[in-house]
Amino acid sequence: MKKEEIQKSFQNKSFGKILLDEMMKNHTTFRIGGPTDVMIIPSNEEELIEGIKFSRENNIDLLIMGNGSNLLVRDGGIRGVVIKVNEGFNQIKVNGNTIYCEAGALLSTVSKVALKQSLKNFEFASGIPGTIGGAITMNAGAYGGEMKDVVNKVRILDKNNEIKEYTNEEMNFRYRNSKVGDEGLIVLGVELGLEPGEYSAIDETMKELTYKRTSKQPLELPSGGSTFKRPEGFFAGKLIEDSGLRGLRHGGAQVSEKHCGFIVNADNATCKDVLHLISVVQKVVRDKFDVELEREIKLLGED
Repeated sequence: MKKEEIQKSFQNKSFGKILLDEMMKNHTTFRIGGPTDVMIIPSNEEELIEGIKFSRENNIDLLIMGNGSNLLVRDGGIRGVVIKVNEGFNQIKVNGNTIYCEAGALLSTVSKVALKQSLKNFEFASGIPGTIGGAITMNAGAYGGEMKDVVNKVRILDKNNEIKEYTNEEMNFRYRNSKVGDEGLIVLGVELGLEPGEYSAIDETMKELTYKRTSKQPLELPSGGSTFKRPEGFFAGKLIEDSGLRGLRHGGAQVSEKHCGFIVNADNATCKDVLHLISVVQKVVRDKFDVELEREIKLLGED
């Protein structure tokens, strides 16, 4: 289906906010990416599911995204439909030691709710700039904690548009992956199982992790988070630093001066700038240390 036909098919549909030719750079933390034909921002589960069903039934390419914190979108943008599960679909409900979060809830917001209720074990996620749905998809983690450590069950929409629930064990969580990615599932909500703790201790841990993150990571510049996965037995940032690549630049993209594991958008970088720099870093590290750096950020769209 051509772009004009796709856009026309979404006229007067009640799937939430509908945007045409919306620039993806406005919706990713990298601040990079061309236009998508249609963007839908649903405000509840019904709008989300109906938008997905309509796209599937009409064979329109479909991408589900959260906060855009782990995405690198090509300069030509994304064809078809992007459904952004974020600001409108983000309710959080507390029941004893469990917290149910809709997929669009930000991890930082959930961590504040957990703190307010004096519930511990979610401190690790307090500074991750993503949504619950995205965190489940890639089993996000930081500072020794991962989503798999705190998930009771996940509510999903499968490829047949059926709503199902999976337990932690059924989710097949592993390093930066899960059943969601394996089977093309869509996260609707998550039940977290936490433990009672002391407010002051939880607050102190969150402050310590915030300091670590802000002092060591280049949060002052747009990026997609850690650019490379951690190679077994090594640290990507250390390998890149020891290769003499700190501050290396191509176009508007740069290996961060603050943390070499991050490639940042230093000055209106394009996707091509970033991909070129990634390839240079991978080659130098491969030649110097015989270690293959695998990209962690997800690449989408077309040139």
